[in-house]
Amino acid sequence: MEQTDLLSRLGVALAIGLLVGLERGWSQRGHEDHRRAAGFRTFALSGLLGGVAALISASTGGVVLGLIFVAYAGVFAAFHWLEATADQDVSVTSVIAGLLTFLLGALAVLGDIGVSVAGAVAMTALLAFREQLHRWVKTLTWAEISSVLILLAMTFLLLPLLPNRTIDPWGAINPYEVWLLTILIAAVSFVGYVAVKIFGDRMGILLAAAFGGLASSTATTLALARMSKDRPESGRLLSAGILLAGVVMMARVAGITLLLNAPLASQIIGPIAAAGAVLGLCAFLLTLGHGGPTDPLTTTRNPLAIDTALKLGAVIVAVMLAAGYLRTVLGSAGVVLVAAVSGIVDADALTISMAHMGGNGVELRVAAQAILVGVAVNTVTKAVLAFAVGDRGLGLTVAAASLAALAAGLGVALMAA
Repeated sequence: MEQTDLLSRLGVALAIGLLVGLERGWSQRGHEDHRRAAGFRTFALSGLLGGVAALISASTGGVVLGLIFVAYAGVFAAFHWLEATADQDVSVTSVIAGLLTFLLGALAVLGDIGVSVAGAVAMTALLAFREQLHRWVKTLTWAEISSVLILLAMTFLLLPLLPNRTIDPWGAINPYEVWLLTILIAAVSFVGYVAVKIFGDRMGILLAAAFGGLASSTATTLALARMSKDRPESGRLLSAGILLAGVVMMARVAGITLLLNAPLASQIIGPIAAAGAVLGLCAFLLTLGHGGPTDPLTTTRNPLAIDTALKLGAVIVAVMLAAGYLRTVLGSAGVVLVAAVSGIVDADALTISMAHMGGNGVELRVAAQAILVGVAVNTVTKAVLAFAVGDRGLGLTVAAASLAALAAGLGVALMAA
């Protein structure tokens, strides 16, 4: 290790200690200096000590680093115990922070500087936002905590166990992708719940709709429609959110097509723009007419909606099987019919497929028809979901706006034909 690199790494180790020490010193600024076990200077020296210990161990062996760390931990813990006894404080946070400062200083010398700095910043942030984090934890409900745990288990325990390949004779069902879509549906529901709880009705619902629409407008529709059962007074805003998710879906379809097949995009952009404009206008008018509360969400209903996600996942499997069977039996002659069936679930896969096939085995006109039919069916599906899952007013509002959008899109398509 060159001298310049060595000095810079020791400087980073010292800087890590200074950063943590700054926060610790500021948080304990009301204490008298001689009554604190560790302050600004002690943490700064702890980071530098870790760096020096790592440097020594580089030439003498890792055992030396371990011994120095054990000695440091013993001294630090002993002085903190004296402070805790005098102040009757049982918090161990400063001890953990001191040990981490030493280890991050050592990592800055022996390992990746970026990782050590990132760890120091993360630790300092956790220490600095202590009060905010404690207040936030007190606002959580068991339903919210259990929802996060279930979502994490679905993602990191069950998903890796599923085969990432098709398992049916028609090459339609990929268990990994189906379960991933089920996770997405549940996650969109949870994100919508959190957004409304934090930001209130107006901003929370619209944010959830916009970002949820980027992932899955169908899942977003399901989540917002379900929310209308708990908050019927927010039906107009929830309807606007569903329509906004539809606008995002249409913009996504147009963008994907334009990126992959510009000639094909020129044939679908008119009808999609017309339909999207009508949905957007309806959503805007609904937000203007919103008179419901803007307080944070207080419902205790399970925010994850895992049962609904599983039911929709089963429907997705059935639709994908039907689409795969029709594709195998009808071939290219059944492109539009397959698109109609596929559109029940999602428009993205269909759009990507047609963008690749348009002009290469499938006529551009037929590919454009397939995309437009898929988008239309997906729009109708969301209206049906809103009517079936949400309250009556939301269902009627979404259905009326969707029919108006489809009529506008059809009109433009007929004029262009």
